[in-house]
Amino acid sequence: MQMETTEDEQRKAAALKRLLLILSCVFLSIGAGGGPLIMRLYFIHGGKRVWLSSMLETGGCPIILVPIAIAYYYRRKNQAPTEPPTKLFFMKLPLFVASAVIGVLTGLDDYLYAYGVARLPVSTSALIIAAQLAFTAFFAFILVKQKFTSYSINAVVLLTVGAAVLGLNTSSDRPEGESNAQYMLGFMMTVAAAALYGFVLPLVELMYKKAKQNITYALVLEIQLVMCLFATIFCTVGMLVNNDFKVIPREARKFELGETTYYVVLVVSAIIWQGFFLGAIGIIFCASSLLSGIVIAVLLPITEIFAVIFYHEKFQAEKGVSLVLSLWGFVSYFYGEIKHNKESKRVKEKENNKDSSGPDTENPQSVPNP
Repeated sequence: MQMETTEDEQRKAAALKRLLLILSCVFLSIGAGGGPLIMRLYFIHGGKRVWLSSMLETGGCPIILVPIAIAYYYRRKNQAPTEPPTKLFFMKLPLFVASAVIGVLTGLDDYLYAYGVARLPVSTSALIIAAQLAFTAFFAFILVKQKFTSYSINAVVLLTVGAAVLGLNTSSDRPEGESNAQYMLGFMMTVAAAALYGFVLPLVELMYKKAKQNITYALVLEIQLVMCLFATIFCTVGMLVNNDFKVIPREARKFELGETTYYVVLVVSAIIWQGFFLGAIGIIFCASSLLSGIVIAVLLPITEIFAVIFYHEKFQAEKGVSLVLSLWGFVSYFYGEIKHNKESKRVKEKENNKDSSGPDTENPQSVPNP
């Protein structure tokens, strides 16, 4: 009876984790697809503050306090009278310090990315996603000993090549009035941002594995809150040095879409980017940093299509090829995962059957002497 209860709990936990993985993918899709577009909208219509844009990528972190408070209320409501009072926050000092360091690295990555988006069209800046997947795969192998199957390797190659194809015709997308030096600097900043975030994702996974406390999703939300808080502080210091706070009111009045729209764009940008980070860290918790990188990569052609629709960018043949290769890579990865899970389940069932029949084999019933 107890074994059946344990199996039921395991099935419920697995189902809950799958649901959480799906929700994380949805959040990441909204953030990765909408984040670059809303940020580019700011720059296209008169925005020029790179530090402000980088701060908005993590500045929506107070939103995380809502699910943390809900989880705390749920724990208090369901705890037994004999149990000690539940805590609002579970994070211990070592994990806090690690999250703060990663948060500062995230803040630096935010600035590099925002600088690239300010200089390049969406179709070009999206190239960072391609490079990011390659860096994520490399650092995941180094830091967390990520095991690769033929399907995951195939997915990494297809998604990287598919996104890199977009770079074959980027010279025709150079914004008017921008020099070659500015264009190349923006391109290099996107590559640097890709390398850094490709390092951050496996670093978060490593932090989970090395943490000396049980990693629950409630704790994951706390980690995300600390990371975004320190990233926001890092970018806010940059805004203070650059006098962004003094310029914002004047920039809002001159914004081509209107002053009210200016502030709406800033708020929506902060909310959408928070979805990106919540989705990324949730996928790492439920699966791996490699899967998080792959989901980001497969969203690249979707971002391209939105850029064509909303910003009237050209949809060259290269973008069509990129779309096909990216979808192929995405299907390849998940087919491999499904196949791997079926094989693991079959092996586990075989071991359980062997264990259940073990006692009869080891202790055969004795036959009485005639």
